[in-house]
Formats: sequence, structure tokens, C-alpha cells
Amino acid sequence: MSKYTQFYNNNDVDDDEECDLGMHGSAVLIPEETNININGFENPQFEDLHQTENHSSVHEHSNGKNSDGSPMEVAGEETRCKMPSDEFKVPIVDTTGSVQVLNNGNKQIPLTNLAKAQLKVRRFVEHLAVRLIGVLLVFVDIIIVIVDIIIDPKQEAPLEIYDIVSLCIWFYFFIEICLRIFAKGSEFFHSKLDLLDLAIVVITGSVTWTYVIADFTGANSDVGKIIMVCRVLRVVMFGRLISERRHVTKASRKLVSENKRRYLQDGFDLDLTYVTDRIIASSFPSSGKQSIYRNPISEVSRFLNTKHPDHYKVINLCSERHYDESYFNHQVIRVQTDDHNVPKLEELLKFSKIAKEWMEADPKNVMFIHCKGGKGRTGTAVCTWLLESEAFQTAKECLDFFGSRRTDLDEGDKFQGVQTPSQSRYVHYFEQVKFKYGGQIPEPKDLIIENIRIRNLAGLGKGDGRDLYFEIICSNKKVFDCRFENGLNCQSIYDHASDSLSARIPHCPVLHGDVKIRFKSSSRKVPEDYDNCAFFFWFHTAFITDNRLFLPRDELDNPHKSKAKKIYSESFNVEVQFSEIKTESIC
Repeated sequence: MSKYTQFYNNNDVDDDEECDLGMHGSAVLIPEETNININGFENPQFEDLHQTENHSSVHEHSNGKNSDGSPMEVAGEETRCKMPSDEFKVPIVDTTGSVQVLNNGNKQIPLTNLAKAQLKVRRFVEHLAVRLIGVLLVFVDIIIVIVDIIIDPKQEAPLEIYDIVSLCIWFYFFIEICLRIFAKGSEFFHSKLDLLDLAIVVITGSVTWTYVIADFTGANSDVGKIIMVCRVLRVVMFGRLISERRHVTKASRKLVSENKRRYLQDGFDLDLTYVTDRIIASSFPSSGKQSIYRNPISEVSRFLNTKHPDHYKVINLCSERHYDESYFNHQVIRVQTDDHNVPKLEELLKFSKIAKEWMEADPKNVMFIHCKGGKGRTGTAVCTWLLESEAFQTAKECLDFFGSRRTDLDEGDKFQGVQTPSQSRYVHYFEQVKFKYGGQIPEPKDLIIENIRIRNLAGLGKGDGRDLYFEIICSNKKVFDCRFENGLNCQSIYDHASDSLSARIPHCPVLHGDVKIRFKSSSRKVPEDYDNCAFFFWFHTAFITDNRLFLPRDELDNPHKSKAKKIYSESFNVEVQFSEIKTESIC
């Protein structure tokens, strides 16, 4: 059995620290060592994961908590997933010399000291700062060429200075190309663009050296002709500028994608990940200026039409942006969801049915799922499908698995899975829909909010909650707002002894189905993050038990983030008390 290390969306925790698993998907299981047996497989590209041991289900709990609001504990130190379906497969590795490469092109794992050194050098030469320095030097060299053509060749002193600067610039690019050859090895000589870069460096080097030697030798008639020819030939610097632009674009995309797994194979370099062999998670296919630092839609189209022609379905989860669907042969389904928010539960259920029909139609069919960054909304949809296909039996397993597949720990320790507690909460909701309620959403309750209590406010804004105000969004429209400071639509009292604010809501409208509560602050001390607010959370009224919703800091969207923990104390929490009524919803 493999040993697992927990990976947190918290930079203060060491990567190799082992601890208990949380319930809202902020932890990811990363295998420290994996023994893969490919005996008996006709095609050893994939292997099903082992069956779950010490399996713990959370089917019967609504928000991943006990009835008193305390977080549930997960039994078992090691959790594995049951893999009943041939559809779900995880890529294993082929050993190719000193580097192991996943067959789906997502990851390279250095094995030897040489390979590790090559990886470090590659990261260095592909860094955005290095690429920008290259562009700057090309511009400087072009300016020198222009000045050199204009200046009187009899003025030797300025020419000598320009020659020395040109040689220094050429040496920079010569060293850079040597480092790239070392970093890429034989791969360098299989790339036409890399060979073009090498040719540009060799040609400009030859021209520069010839020109400098001729310049220092003297300007007799023969040498003068050489000088004039070299001056003309040095316009090849513009070719280097084009080359550097390509490298800057590549570095920009790498910077934006951070340490998400990228597809690096067959000439592609894209921010996308094979979560399984038939599920692809990706960032937004972009055009125009955004294609400089995000996946170009033309390349994504080429990838899908090359790798999965006539067998792909694109799921676009963005409400804030769109694109020309003809790039994907109009095989696009939209599940419009705001950034850092959640799809409505009915939309997730509808998506799961469409996905099931598509995936069962042909074993070659794949789903290409994307939002803007390819993490939060994308992960929510991917985890929904993993539950629908019964690849996993619990939401936690899906969240952990997606995070481990999307995050490349070789590139950094930032968590690249599902981003917000509300998104994780909705994956837990869908787990219950699938395994407890037979694939149907239980009848939503009609609820009104009686009271909201916010505890442990010290250090947040004015420290007593009077700077806070909130709005309630239901059915995509604002149905209520409340201000604690002036008593708008509420009666609030702050208790110094318990450091808590309690607000009675006398005129709350009836809430039904998906509900979002969004808090803002009038204090500049309270930062705004996701959704341009202090904090927010989503819930569904069908899953409220005992007329109570208790959310500790780490289950509130925004306070859950590492940088926000300096503002929100560890014991900060929000409790909402409801009353159920028997009437039709107005929202």
C-alpha cells in the first residue's frame, strides 16, 4: 500500500507534513512512492487504482459536519478509491532514459542528478525575467546597428564601444542557447523552432565577429566592402526579436498557469491536464491579447482535433466570457457560472446526465472541461462527473484526486484544485444526490433567516461587526440586504464578553434552493477578494438540517485563504438560524 502525504492550500505547511484530512477539499493526497504493476495489461498506458481500504463515507451528512456544527472526522489514515469502471484510468509512466514522462504528456519526473540539473536550468532559461532581458538586449543591439550605419566609420572610438557592446550581447545569447541545449538534450534538436533559434545565434555571431574584426582591422576598400555587407546582414537581429517574442509568450503563459500541470508533448505546450484518460481540465481557450498569456484557442482546437477528432465535447463553465464555438465544431455546452462561485445544483445534475449520455455513447468520447483558470469551477464539474460515473464513492476522494492531478509539485507547492469551500460543499451535496437520493435533488425547503451570529470579530474591521453588511442572492437576483450599523432590515447587538454580533432578521424573504449570502465591509482594514467582497458562502436549502448552518472560518469563501488568516481569527465563524415555513418561494 502506498503512503500518502497531505498537501494543503496553505504555504505555511511543509509539503511533507502528514496530518488528518479535512472535509472541504483543501487537502490533496500525494503519493510519496507508487509501485505500479503493469503485468497482464494489453496496453500498459493506464492502470486502475486499487480498491478503497478503511473507506469512510460522508453520504448521510449535509455540510461535512456533525449536527452540532463541529467538523466530522474521517476514519482511516489511508484512503483509496474504488474503481469499478473501465472508463476511469490513471496514467502511469514510461521510463525513457533519465526522465519519466507520463504518456498523456502532463508531467516529467526527474530521476537522476543530471535530469534534476537539466530541469533547474530549463526553469531558469524559460523564466519570464530572463526572456524579458533577452527582448531588451535585442532592442539595444538593433539600436546599435542603426547608429552604426549612420555614424561616420572614421570615428573609431564610438565604433569600438558599439562593437564591444554587440559582442557582449551576442555572448549572452550564446550562453543562453547553450543552456537550452543542455536543459533539453536531444529534444532540442527535434524542435524546428529551437533549431531556428540556434541558426539565428550562429548567423548573428558570425556576422558580429566578422564585422568587429573588419572594424578593428581598418577601412581599406576590401574590408570596407565587408563592413557594408555585415551592416546589411545584421538586420537578422529582427529575426532574433521575433524569436524572443515567442519565448516571452511562452514564459508569460507559464507564469499565469503557475504550477498547474501542463500538456507538454507532440509540439503542444498547453495549460491542460488529463485528470483521467477521458476527462481533460483546462484554462480558458483565449484569443487576442489574452492568448499571449493563456491557452490560444487555435492551439486548443488543434489539440482536440488532433488527439480526439470527432470525439470531444467542450464544457464551458464561464459566464463572464465566451468564444467562437466553430473552433470546436460547435461541440460546446455552456454551464454559466460566475468566477469563484458554484453552478446551481440543478445545473450540476443536468450536466451529469448530459456527460453520462456522451461518455456512454462511445468509449473514445472525451470531455474537455474549462473555466477561466481551470481549477475551481472546472474542478467542481470534474468531481461531479467522477461521482456520477462512480469512479469514486465520496466527494472528498474526488476533491483530493482532482487536486493531486491538477497540481504539479515539481513546479511549486500552491494548491491547484477546487478553490472555495462553497465549491467543495456543492460537490458534497452532489455526493448525497447520487448515493443517498437516487440521483434526484431532494425537495428544497422554504426557509427564512431568523438570526445571524458572527463570532470572534476582534481584529476584523472595527472589531464589533458594525462595519459589516450583507446581501442575499437567490435565483440570480438580490432579494434582501441588511446593514448592521444603521439597523437596515435587522436588529443587531454586539456582546463584548463573547466577542460576537447577533442580528435578528425580522423581514427575511422566503429562501428556496440555491442561496448565496455575500458580506462586505465599510472598513478599509477588511480586504476584498473573490467576488469583490469580504466573505461569502453558498448553500442549498434542501440540505439544511435542524434549521441551522454553522460555518467556521475555513468553510467561508475568502477567509479560508492563507493570506486572509491574518485578518480572520482561527475561531471566527458564522451561524445562520432558520425557520421552515410551508408556503411557496418568492425567490
